[in-house]
Amino acid sequence: MQFSPSEKSYMITAILSFAVIYNAFSQSIETKYFKDVTTTHLPIDAEGHTLDVVLADVNGDGHLDAILALENLPNRLYLNDGTGKFSWKKGVFSEESHDTEHVRIGDFDKDGNLDVIFVAEDDRNHEFYLGNGNGTFRNVSGRLPAKSEANGLDIGDVNGDGLLDVIVGNTGPTPQSFLWLNNPEKPGHFIDYTKEGLPALRWETQSVKLADLNNDGILDLIAGNEVPPNRLFFNDGKGHFTEHPEKLELIVPLHTREVLTFDANGDKHLDILFLNLTSNGGAFEKDPTARLLINDGKGNFKDETSKRIPKQDYSSYAGAVIDFNYDGHPDMILSALKIPPFQAMQVQALQNDGKGNFSLVTSDVIPESTVGRSWGIAVGDVNGDGKPDLFIGQWGTQARLLLGK
Repeated sequence: MQFSPSEKSYMITAILSFAVIYNAFSQSIETKYFKDVTTTHLPIDAEGHTLDVVLADVNGDGHLDAILALENLPNRLYLNDGTGKFSWKKGVFSEESHDTEHVRIGDFDKDGNLDVIFVAEDDRNHEFYLGNGNGTFRNVSGRLPAKSEANGLDIGDVNGDGLLDVIVGNTGPTPQSFLWLNNPEKPGHFIDYTKEGLPALRWETQSVKLADLNNDGILDLIAGNEVPPNRLFFNDGKGHFTEHPEKLELIVPLHTREVLTFDANGDKHLDILFLNLTSNGGAFEKDPTARLLINDGKGNFKDETSKRIPKQDYSSYAGAVIDFNYDGHPDMILSALKIPPFQAMQVQALQNDGKGNFSLVTSDVIPESTVGRSWGIAVGDVNGDGKPDLFIGQWGTQARLLLGK
């Protein structure tokens, strides 16, 4: 078939235009490090408020499933088919809507199956489910010792008996955090050990983290608070926590929303990262830059943010640690919102130089399609290719799944 010069010119122009459009689309959902597969791999719900998510195999098929904590909607289970494609299994958890903030998963009753605990804020309705090992759960929320306006949640064996215990960080009129010890005589039941184990303080806590911070083999506690100061507690090994403010350098007032611990500078000691807001959707009040506190190996933490972390004007409700460039050094993924006015932004990435100094590399690492009001972030290999993936919760925008490349 013969084409005239004008027809050939038109066809070349059309092909080049298609290539430009295709490349722009590809770049919007894919980078060298991640591909956004949300539209093909996740249930679509642009109105959901996924504040937290954990990845775990709850039905014994060897694939990581996703448990979502939702604000003012029933909590959810998404089952993974092994390729990273998730389907919503409805009716697994209570169908009532609660102001759920956080979720953790672990084997509390020592039967070999994973169990789930959620905590809620405004309606004070915490939930506890025992797993059956096949993707179904029994609601035993009545076993939880108390209600509260909760935001922070973490689990771990704080008294050395081999059972998972629970720390709940509270806000509200009486914001005393809770310590619930797993009952060794009835695993999966709890003893309220708050008065014995925790100092009586106004915590105003948004995040709690259990980690061995002074290298004694015992889980200690960091509380990230919406009202300063953040707090550091050392554990005596029996579940008694003592505050040590002299060991936690806090040089600026913070509104912290999540605490992460990881070895930032490669010295084999856990450091502390506080992720912060300027305010919770209001005016610009506090510096929201993530604060990195370096551990001297003895549990003394010095704020070295100014020389290690780029200054930021966006707020972060959550984040995750992941080595996205496979150089053996932990990098950071941060949720991001422009506050004011609570404006959706692209998820952010910071790369570690191996010595604990971080540079902003968002445009190279994170697909442009991740613009949203991002919240809790979970890391795990959901498609079995040996590379870590990102499941990103969102407030009032579509949760997103990024497959690592």
